[in-house]
Amino acid sequence: MAETTQLVMAGKRMIVPRLLKRAAQVALSVAVTSAVFFMMIAGNGYLVGRTAFRAGFNAWMAFMHRSDILATMVVTAVVTMLVMYWQRDQERRPGGSSRPSL
Repeated sequence: MAETTQLVMAGKRMIVPRLLKRAAQVALSVAVTSAVFFMMIAGNGYLVGRTAFRAGFNAWMAFMHRSDILATMVVTAVVTMLVMYWQRDQERRPGGSSRPSL
């Protein structure tokens, strides 16, 4: 049987497989990163005044459809998540680290 964990979304607690929780966390990270890029690209065109909102949106869509950009966002989210969980496991381990924290 697969390991399960608790996933809290929209105020609801669900018991889900660990892999599904990690996939949801990566998807959420990619969505937030995409939204930040949208604000930067569309907002830049709006503030400069050279382009309309629609042109900024089109520029963002062209940017987001690039496979290298999407791959970079996904890899960054996965690596960050793995490092955070690894670090948390190191802190929980009995006798974890003999070095004092800075």
